[in-house]
Amino acid sequence: MNYSIVSSIILLTSFCLAFISYERKKTSVKEISLIATLSGLAGVSRVPFAGIANVQPTTFLVIISGYVFGPRFGFMVGAVATLVSNSFLGHGPWSPWQMMAWGLAGLSGGILRKIMSKPHRLKLSIFAFVWGFLFGYIMNLWHWLFFVYPLSLSSFIATYIRSFYFDLMHALGNFAFTYFLGKDFINILLRFKDRISYSEIPAKKIID
Repeated sequence: MNYSIVSSIILLTSFCLAFISYERKKTSVKEISLIATLSGLAGVSRVPFAGIANVQPTTFLVIISGYVFGPRFGFMVGAVATLVSNSFLGHGPWSPWQMMAWGLAGLSGGILRKIMSKPHRLKLSIFAFVWGFLFGYIMNLWHWLFFVYPLSLSSFIATYIRSFYFDLMHALGNFAFTYFLGKDFINILLRFKDRISYSEIPAKKIID
């Protein structure tokens, strides 16, 4: 069985169902426009950092979007941001996996808000740091299924060990972006959330 093809078909089918489900729900034009805007910002922001190994603000922006606007919103921003960034950097069999990874990052940001309504800057930065490794682990699985032979426990472990440096760079980048820019971005998005009257959780300043 070709696990790489099967996994890609499952991911693409899941995304089709997710987008269809989202489209059928009552969604305001303002929310759709905001998703497009934040997805574009998150996707394009990856391009200037393409020359730096795995350091980019996309993951940070996706997590912040989910944190402010909720899990479903965050997932959509993460998935669409992948399509935007890869329009510049190149699409391929890795695209569905990136959509899933960034979508889950945004979704988890929304869940974090429900668990910790007022986290400290350091806690949110650590959360983003962890997502640097989680994102890498998801993409490592794609690499292992598509390019490694044979598919065994030893080759699986070797794949993850070899990616440690790149995952660490991603994690450190996430931490830095969130620690130094997270507070300002969240408060800006919260003020914007007030203006468009899009609210799952009452908007207020949440990071000291």
